[in-house]
Amino acid sequence: MVKLNDVNSKLLKAHYAVRGKIVIRAQELEEQGRKIIYCNIGNPQALKQKPITFVRQVLSLLEYPALLDSPEAAKLYPADAIKRARMILEKNPAGTGAYTQSAGIPFIRKAIAEFIEKRDGIPADANRIMLTEGASKGVHTAFSLLTNKPNDGYLIPIPQYPLYSAAIELYGARQINYFLDEKNRWSLDEAELERSIAGAVRSGINPVAIAVINPGNPTGAVLSRKNIGMVIRFAKKHGLAVIADEVYQDNIYGEGLEFFSFARVMHDLGEKDVTLFSLHSVSKGFMGECGHRGGYLEIRNMPDDVYAEVIKLLSIGLCANVDGQLVTYLMVDPPKPGEESYELYAKERGAILGDLKEKAEILGKGLNEIEGMTVDIPEGAMYAFVKFDLPHPKGMDPEAMSPEERHKYEAARDAKYCLRLLEGTGICVVPGSGFGQHPGTLHFRTTFLPPKEDILALVEKLKKFHAAYVAKLLEN
Repeated sequence: MVKLNDVNSKLLKAHYAVRGKIVIRAQELEEQGRKIIYCNIGNPQALKQKPITFVRQVLSLLEYPALLDSPEAAKLYPADAIKRARMILEKNPAGTGAYTQSAGIPFIRKAIAEFIEKRDGIPADANRIMLTEGASKGVHTAFSLLTNKPNDGYLIPIPQYPLYSAAIELYGARQINYFLDEKNRWSLDEAELERSIAGAVRSGINPVAIAVINPGNPTGAVLSRKNIGMVIRFAKKHGLAVIADEVYQDNIYGEGLEFFSFARVMHDLGEKDVTLFSLHSVSKGFMGECGHRGGYLEIRNMPDDVYAEVIKLLSIGLCANVDGQLVTYLMVDPPKPGEESYELYAKERGAILGDLKEKAEILGKGLNEIEGMTVDIPEGAMYAFVKFDLPHPKGMDPEAMSPEERHKYEAARDAKYCLRLLEGTGICVVPGSGFGQHPGTLHFRTTFLPPKEDILALVEKLKKFHAAYVAKLLEN
């Protein structure tokens, strides 16, 4: 029998906070009949967001092509959905049940290149694009390729999405933290990046790449073109690859803000020496097709012999699931004006993004009215990283603790707060320590994906809970 001490030590060290102990407790309470407001993970359709109709119509035809020749097809499906399904079957006659090329179906990769060209106004090479099972698989591909020695390290933002810290542990690499600037809407600071990499080098770490999430998870921040350009120049200076996690590029809510891809800024700078891994996914944006596990990875500035190793790596896993590839295609090549499905598609897309924008404002404004709680109103993505203050127990001086002791003390405090919040109100959020936070601060991450009535209830419940929780601490 395999025992715990037989398990890969790298796996034992890996943690994934968004599905951790608090979520397990939430599921237990739900089984007992409690209403739970799940704000722990970006899983839109689990929180009552409806699928995009056109996507599901085309998928259903592709999964059961006999429908195409049935007398009812014209009654059940718009003409452009039928036409699109026939075109896909012509280009991929083996259907959804057969393996594809390792990098994905060729016409889909071509469509992604055209999508990038239209989005950014720059050239894109379909032969440097691969279909992946969500953006997570793209991250693992980059880590598999780049991690060569035990002292290889990755610069990751703090706060970060726990995929990155977990992957670093799994691949036996080293984590190099750089703190995002909370006082400046969670932007990247060049001095902080230099401090971070210098400390890593002094510790014997070999930095190989920097990961950037834009729009931010868990922060909801949107990076400026200037900030992205700084990161690219920093990467060139230190010989780093860039892993650009851009899965929330459709989720921009702040007035006057615009999504700038790393590929676009890199092209505008004329930079050809920095290898770029760009990630996108069908799980986020307005589609929320998390369960279909679709996405793509685009690589720029990589020699042919190195790229051949990437293809070898993909070949070991055979290919991404075909339905995920098809949903990715429908994301990058949606119905066009003049087609029968366009009006409904545009209406559904606009409604989803408009609802998210409204809920981001409700959440941000409401939480900022709670004494001892502050948050930037999310400008993008699907999350808010909420800062909250708690009084320390009498005689407790965190400043006198070692860094390790302080980290454990603060992690225990925000974890306890989030657990009590769950048990007292049914609100399930994730402690900030699961994402990383600056010493001396406490946070939690919440989504604003639940229905609007749940977001309104969340704000009211949090207000009462926080006041009572602080009052109880002051009594002791």
